[in-house]
Amino acid sequence: MPLDSTIAQVTDRIIARSAPTRNAYLARMRAAAEDGPRRAHLSCSGQAHAYAAMGEDKASLAEGRAVNLGIVTAYNDMLSAHQPFESYPALIREAARKAGGTAQVAGGVPAMCDGVTQGEAGMELSLFSRDVIALASGVALSHNTFDAAVFLGVCDKIVPGLIMAAATFGFIPSVFLPAGPMVSGLPNDEKQKVRKLFATGEVGRDKLMEAEMASYHGPGTCTFYGTANTNQMLMEFMGLHLPGASFVNPNTPLRDALTIAGAQRAMEITALGNDYRPVCDILDERTFVNGIVGLMATGGSTNLVLHLPAMARAAGVILELEDFDALSQVVPLMAKVYPNGLADVNHFHAAGGLGYMIGDLLDQGLLHPDTSTVAGDGLALYTREPKLVDGALTWEAGAGHSHNEKILRSCKDPFQPNGGLKHLKGNLGEGIMKISAVAEDKRVIEAKARVFHTQEAVKEAFKAGEFTEDTIVVVRFQGPQANGMPELHGLTPSLMVLQDRGLKVALVTDGRMSGASGKVPAAIHVCPEAAAGGPLARVRDGDRMRVDADAGVIEVLEPDFDSRTPVTADLSANAFGIGREMFDVFRKNVGSADAGAAVIL
Repeated sequence: MPLDSTIAQVTDRIIARSAPTRNAYLARMRAAAEDGPRRAHLSCSGQAHAYAAMGEDKASLAEGRAVNLGIVTAYNDMLSAHQPFESYPALIREAARKAGGTAQVAGGVPAMCDGVTQGEAGMELSLFSRDVIALASGVALSHNTFDAAVFLGVCDKIVPGLIMAAATFGFIPSVFLPAGPMVSGLPNDEKQKVRKLFATGEVGRDKLMEAEMASYHGPGTCTFYGTANTNQMLMEFMGLHLPGASFVNPNTPLRDALTIAGAQRAMEITALGNDYRPVCDILDERTFVNGIVGLMATGGSTNLVLHLPAMARAAGVILELEDFDALSQVVPLMAKVYPNGLADVNHFHAAGGLGYMIGDLLDQGLLHPDTSTVAGDGLALYTREPKLVDGALTWEAGAGHSHNEKILRSCKDPFQPNGGLKHLKGNLGEGIMKISAVAEDKRVIEAKARVFHTQEAVKEAFKAGEFTEDTIVVVRFQGPQANGMPELHGLTPSLMVLQDRGLKVALVTDGRMSGASGKVPAAIHVCPEAAAGGPLARVRDGDRMRVDADAGVIEVLEPDFDSRTPVTADLSANAFGIGREMFDVFRKNVGSADAGAAVIL
């Protein structure tokens, strides 16, 4: 089928908008690529330093004719999603040796867990950690000894930060190797029920802890469709994983086989191989459009609306919120994965997963079919499923249909005709809302505002029984300049309880929600942020407000609103403790949320 006209128009608009920056970027990448294999330019002393600890691989490295892979790893054993990476370097090194090459761990990057820091001071470092990861990856690859990079990362800020670095070193190939989701535990909806009971005081912390431990119970990514698993979807839609690699469970023969194959493929696509594929050629405007289409079709995390513009800018591509909104209008919601439904990502994968989705979207002209990927030319390669046959890894054609239409449907019979994200505008500025989990009768609310400067104050008001009527909860001074733009996911249980009591409620904030933001209409990423004097700083308790996700409107209905003086807040408490003092330079130099809230781009 021909490419959908809106997909084509949005892509053309991005290409035209990006032409100056994209052309300059590609010129830099071509010049760097012309220098040839990186190790040849190092001094003998420099090379000796780089190879000193490499044992049996020294000779191959010194000769400079074999491919050398640089591994950038986000391994730690505090994050379940990243713990499986402990064994990956050994697998990659052995795979490289068998193929006549070498591999070295170039460096490690930090990987924090937003689940652990949720509601804590450490969450104020979360978004900024993305730029730190990009910087750390740049340091790792700066030694100029690598023909390709292999990136090991899964979770929220880690993959976007690694992509920003991969694009910066776009003259070499990059392959991303995932760890996969943990096997299914306590169903996510059962866990959410316990959280709500705890929020109302009906169960104690012992029952809450029991439920959480039964849900987060082993190695691998959390099984709900939050930011981490949205990242994994994105890597397939953008052609940076091997086909079908995203949702294979850790510590299984197929997972190890995919890791080995990923290392081998990274060697094949270097300038020393027969299929040179620098990542600068993969990360083009069409690839980013495909990524946004995947985000809409799956009802993915709102965090990617921050990350995709930052990732794209690293490759000279300029994305704007209007692009997300336009694509959302024509891409149907094909998946129901928690919090949008009851299934987890393992159920989604078993139902046909990303391979089925990509195939169906291609058939309907909703994806660019002709993108370059690490697997080869054309996104149709990603409709295949990896399998082990007599111990050998192979790819077979996918089933071509959904195995469970309660979880996964075709474009012709979707769960919703539009994608999962909505661009909001009005006299409060602009923001976004994830609507895929919000019931249609809860997407429009006109009510009085209650204004807070911390999420803790909201929780205290809830515990005190202060919410007795329809309310729009405004939580401001939560933007990147104010305190690093933490997620406010901890508000969800309380606000959902108010919904269950029959109240209409909404959240409006210049902060973030996680990929598991749930069923409460939340206008987030509102900018200009309050700390920059944005309109959100003029809202008062009792103001009549309107949040209309259908029309894409966020506004205050008071006649004197535009003439008010913005309030200021004492933000000094955000500057110290849990490492926040080291991030003052980030808060002072960060960009706005609509451009990706980046510091280094």
